[in-house]
Amino acid sequence: MSKSKKKLLTYIERDVSWMYFNHRILQEARKKDVPLLERLSFLGIYSNNLDEFFRVRMASLNRIIESKNVTDEMEKKIKKTIKTIMKLNEDFNVEYSLATDEVNDELEQHNIRLINEEQLNDEQKSFLQQFYYDKLNGSTNPLWFSAINDFSVLEDNRIYLAVKKTSHESKKVKYAIIKIPDRVYGRFIRVPESDGYDNIMYLDDVIRYCLPLVFIGSEKSDYEAYSFKFTKDAEMEVDNEADYGLLERIAIGVNSRKRGEPIRVVYDQSMPKELRKKVMERLHIRDLDTLLGAGRYQNHKDLMGFPNFGHDNLSYPKWQQVMKPEFMDDESLLTLIRKKDRFIHVPYHSFNGYIRLLREAALRPEVKEIKTTLYRLAKDSKVVKALICAARNGKKVTAVVELLARFDEESNIKWSKRMQEEGVNVIFGIEGLKIHSKLLHITTKLGNIACVGTGNFHEGNAKSYTDYLIMTARPRIVNEVERVFDFIDKPFSQIRFRELMVSPNSMKNRILRQLNVEIKNAKEGKEAWLKLKINHITDTDIVKKLYEASQAGVKVDIVIRGNCSLVPGVAGLSENIHAVGIIDRYLEHSRIIIFCNGGKPKYYIGSADWMPRNLINRIEVMSPVYDEDIRKDLLRTIEYGLHDTTNGRIIDGRGTNEIQQPAEGEAPFRSQEALYNAYHAEIEHPIGQ
Repeated sequence: MSKSKKKLLTYIERDVSWMYFNHRILQEARKKDVPLLERLSFLGIYSNNLDEFFRVRMASLNRIIESKNVTDEMEKKIKKTIKTIMKLNEDFNVEYSLATDEVNDELEQHNIRLINEEQLNDEQKSFLQQFYYDKLNGSTNPLWFSAINDFSVLEDNRIYLAVKKTSHESKKVKYAIIKIPDRVYGRFIRVPESDGYDNIMYLDDVIRYCLPLVFIGSEKSDYEAYSFKFTKDAEMEVDNEADYGLLERIAIGVNSRKRGEPIRVVYDQSMPKELRKKVMERLHIRDLDTLLGAGRYQNHKDLMGFPNFGHDNLSYPKWQQVMKPEFMDDESLLTLIRKKDRFIHVPYHSFNGYIRLLREAALRPEVKEIKTTLYRLAKDSKVVKALICAARNGKKVTAVVELLARFDEESNIKWSKRMQEEGVNVIFGIEGLKIHSKLLHITTKLGNIACVGTGNFHEGNAKSYTDYLIMTARPRIVNEVERVFDFIDKPFSQIRFRELMVSPNSMKNRILRQLNVEIKNAKEGKEAWLKLKINHITDTDIVKKLYEASQAGVKVDIVIRGNCSLVPGVAGLSENIHAVGIIDRYLEHSRIIIFCNGGKPKYYIGSADWMPRNLINRIEVMSPVYDEDIRKDLLRTIEYGLHDTTNGRIIDGRGTNEIQQPAEGEAPFRSQEALYNAYHAEIEHPIGQ
């Protein structure tokens, strides 16, 4: 076996692994036991993920190849990766089309029908004409191809119609481009019922029907319209030498994204060759750029918002979030935390528990200072409002805001300015070193409090992302959380952390050392294992160490959401590694590490994945967990995930993503549903109170 072949079998490139992850989402869209509208939503998520992937990751790969400093070996490696991605993209696109057809057929079985401009009756035609004059008139403004030579100046990730207009008399052909105003009117338009069906049209088709009205006043013509969209390079061009503050430079960088080069074009494959050529010329498509012929409709992310017409049975039943009793107690939450560590596990638990803590800190007279890290912020952030309230009440409030949180920069800038105006001390972090940790520190006269989380302090995320947030008054942890804020101020200072694992300070080395402990114990015949819940594993040193652990006899069980460069189950290498990926109604996002540690397990939660970016290029924090009740909960979450036989797919490095099968005689097990039921049962019999 060749060296390159061996490497392929033992390490999966990050971006190839990501394609396998996104495929798991597509596979959910084809499961017959998933409610129909949820399958539509998975199709939308798959499409949206793919758009972002090409905007960011493929753009980065192309940029590296074009670099003058790239080596021949690196160029060859990246081109091979791109080729693999392109092949997977083509294969998955075929599967995507099949999934779309399947879902559309099933919609009709429920009397919901998608119709196009060729299928309208007289009532529907009249409705659309009025709809055009009431709403679309003025929002569908064509640009002649003859007047615009560069489409790349236009907004990306929008749907465009390339229109061919042929005069009845002169037969002269003119070409125009129209941007679909879906962000104003929505992607789907409900039109009058017919034949017992609820009818829906893509806005694209509505405009196709209305083209004679769009071009009213010109000579009578025949019209053809073909959709396309393009994706720009999303890397921001931030001028680090410019004479601006960081806030201004990030704002400039966000604006520069609008000027990024197109790197991927998806178009209606029925578009005539001549028209397609004109479109591509104006997009300045290069050899490395991706060109994908697809169906009539693009931007399937809109399927996440498909109307249900009152068919509630076609969606998952709503899961009510739990408000834990201690967060509704009349006693001060700060006092309760001093008595015992507390936690919430969103979205099973309500994020309002954390909001209560912030609001109480803003009001309590013994609170003197609040410090927090903010990576992503909701558009209507209750977190920020609570911090502003605290500042107005005379507390010293410091917010460390990460301006480079991809695609959330504008929201973060807006809230940063608002907080500054209200007296909050806003720190914009460190250039070249993202602050991704999820921390809160509250200074009080009666004893300080700290929170360490796995996810953003973001109300929207907390409704759909699974994340833990631990609240503690343990001095050893609380004091070190405060020291992290000193570390943020001086990130490369030699601050030693004994309790917390902090990157880029020492996290990676401590993880490797603890894995070495497991390896040593296994070789000595002692109990040795690792249980891990994480989003991504791509760091080569950690991958090698996990293989070494497996070969020594360490049992490694992993619940992983996204990128996995490991290849589990290889004889003589990784037969002791078992990895499961779960795609379900909630996005798995929490990071939990449990080391056996010779029978005295060490538990950690925090913000870091096992990727170079998290271990080297970001400030991340993993905190130990000592409370026995919380430990039991963390272990349960991992064990449930490992035994999921409904949505748990086996990670094997080949992207097959087969669902784990229940043992003979066992009923299928769905981990998220089991956790939901368990948390609700615990409200009636609360533990550790």
